[in-house]
Amino acid sequence: MTAVLTRRSGLGRIRTARAPLHRICLGFVALVVLAAVLAPWLAPDDPNAVDLGDALAGPSAEHLLGVDAAGRDTLARLVTGARTSLLGPLGVVAFSTLAGVAVGVTAAWRGGWLDSVLSRSTELVFAFPGMLLAILIVSVYGEGLLAPVVALAIAYLPYVSRLTRSLVLAERARPYVEAYQVQGHSGLQICLRHVVPGIAPVVLAQATINFGYALIDLAGLSFLGLGVPALTPDWGRMVFDGQSAVQHGYPLSAVLPCAAIVLTVVAFNVVGERWADQVARRDR
Repeated sequence: MTAVLTRRSGLGRIRTARAPLHRICLGFVALVVLAAVLAPWLAPDDPNAVDLGDALAGPSAEHLLGVDAAGRDTLARLVTGARTSLLGPLGVVAFSTLAGVAVGVTAAWRGGWLDSVLSRSTELVFAFPGMLLAILIVSVYGEGLLAPVVALAIAYLPYVSRLTRSLVLAERARPYVEAYQVQGHSGLQICLRHVVPGIAPVVLAQATINFGYALIDLAGLSFLGLGVPALTPDWGRMVFDGQSAVQHGYPLSAVLPCAAIVLTVVAFNVVGERWADQVARRDR
């Protein structure tokens, strides 16, 4: 008995210690989202205004975070870039989650040959690197946000569908499903009204974690020049544009967007993992 109580007490201390970090990350996520929504009003200057005479100037009263090699205000591009940097991952997560849930629910509920076909198809997509798929599609359709978003959404779909399938299989074995079937409810009604809402917290927790990974992938594509157009403010593109400044001893225009990407990804992962942990404890 003593050992059990001690173990629970230790777990309680760990969870208490993680609580402040979760709140900090949740606050940071809210701050980034707010900056993205209010970017046109929060940006202190035109993010694309070029002033070569002021290039690579350090922080000042006029430019709080300095300017880049083209003389563009770093703070304005950082704030405006939050909108593009978050909009792309949002599209990836939304499409992959909706499609993945549909595929996973159908495979688990119908079973048989349909389950086999859908499972093998998602495994085939799963084996293909997402970044390579995105590069191939962008090379065909050109730069822009739509092509990499669609490519990465397809690449992320198997993660969601496999998770959904396992959750639905476990949910389908519960007594309430058989009770609804006896009452004459169709499979579609049971799935939409009961099964999908039951697994939604776990799927949404995974979607939150996937958001961070999608942000990294899209920032990497923008860094390679395969994402948003050159003049569009974007954190990944800012890192690419800041390379020349780093070589001249002015790293701020590249370090700040790097820090924004890292902190945002970490914050989303912490929030998603905390959410998943709460769901797991609730289901015990």
